[in-house]
Amino acid sequence: MSEVAIEEYDLIVVGAGIVGCAAARAFATDGRRVLLLERDLSEPDRIVGELLQPGGVNALKALGMEDCVEGIDGIPCYGYVVIRNGDTVDIPYPVDEETEKQAVGKSFHHGRFIQNLRKAATGTENVTVKEATVNSLIKEPGLDKVIGVVAQLKSEKEEEKQFYAPLTIVADGLFSKFRKDFTVKTPDVRSNFVGFVMKDLVLPSPQNGHVILAEPSPILMYQISTHDTRILVDVPGKLPSVSNGDLKNYLKENIAPQLPDAVAVKFLEALEVERLRSMPNGFLPPSVNKAEGIILLGDAMNIRHPLTGGGMTVAFNDVVLLRQLLSQEHVPSFTDTELVVKKLKSFHWQRKKYSTAINVLAMALYRLFAANHDYDLEILQRGCFGYFLLGGTCISGPVGLLSGLIQKPFVLVYHFFCVAFYAIHMEIKQNGWSGVHTSFIMFFTVLYTACVAILPYLWSETKY
Repeated sequence: MSEVAIEEYDLIVVGAGIVGCAAARAFATDGRRVLLLERDLSEPDRIVGELLQPGGVNALKALGMEDCVEGIDGIPCYGYVVIRNGDTVDIPYPVDEETEKQAVGKSFHHGRFIQNLRKAATGTENVTVKEATVNSLIKEPGLDKVIGVVAQLKSEKEEEKQFYAPLTIVADGLFSKFRKDFTVKTPDVRSNFVGFVMKDLVLPSPQNGHVILAEPSPILMYQISTHDTRILVDVPGKLPSVSNGDLKNYLKENIAPQLPDAVAVKFLEALEVERLRSMPNGFLPPSVNKAEGIILLGDAMNIRHPLTGGGMTVAFNDVVLLRQLLSQEHVPSFTDTELVVKKLKSFHWQRKKYSTAINVLAMALYRLFAANHDYDLEILQRGCFGYFLLGGTCISGPVGLLSGLIQKPFVLVYHFFCVAFYAIHMEIKQNGWSGVHTSFIMFFTVLYTACVAILPYLWSETKY
């Protein structure tokens, strides 16, 4: 009876998505032998992960993977336009200190970008890619230490196969199979994005992302290829049924009338021919990787509302930092479990520099933009729009945070409460002397609402 060959690597990566491909290439170029496992290597078709902020582009360059945004009919993005009650404000990206030019992001079809990332990973020396479904983790007998995975290869009908490595990165996304084994935290889902493509639409401001402050919550639009423009409609609460036509009717009756006329025409046309797809929007604060032999990364570990398009920026920066902390110079072998766990604790706190601002901004901004007839939130929303209209640092600061170029959480706190006090100022001015009593009460209720909108998310970033 022949013995089954044991396959051993330095690192196993579960999931060949945004994080998995970047991590596989990053560690392989550092001399590690990497096994990258992916359930389905065909081109994915998703409605999110289609806009890479300038901070994410810079991280991609640091990983030597900047070519992955080329050759996929992507569209440069130079900032945002916010539309409220027919009024607009331009929010251009700031000047990138690295290039000394206006920062630029890139929007594209998610699947095309993923295939380029996979091609880059596959073509990297020391990376082995297999199409396989990971069914379970292998743990050292009597211990909670992960030493490999059990997977079913797609190309073979035989029994499950075992792969071994002293370290495994789990990057299996939003619906992670293994998250529950390592953290009690679960995603807090508040709404769903409903998305589809509009054909040959000329946006009000080409090469910019568009945010429409609609009722009951915001709408996003950005061009993802020469002929395709993605629209994402945030639907809070329970999603209307697709099968009986409730969702389609909701979009037609509630959303279409709130769109600019030229957009509404294309929106209604697409509504008749495009398949309506949805993705849950939630929040999952990060946790320290305490388990031995395993790291959770990407949406498996940390989720924020995709309103600000910061997910991929955080993901690529995570890989840059992790590669630095776990380089062969600092960790000669991943078998030194104690040293790896120590480095992962450092990773948890060092990533706050860039992740906290993006995570908290996404959630706090969503609270304001999805005011949904809440009196105090609507005051804050009007104040936020008015703050942007002031221009100067009132735009460059917030968009610098959103783009991932300003990596200073205190800048977020400063601008958020500047918005709150400016909103209160606008309301007091509107109320005049005759509304002094109302304004006095409003001062405290709006300030309290602002605190509730941001402080819980800031607090979640300080915990394990």
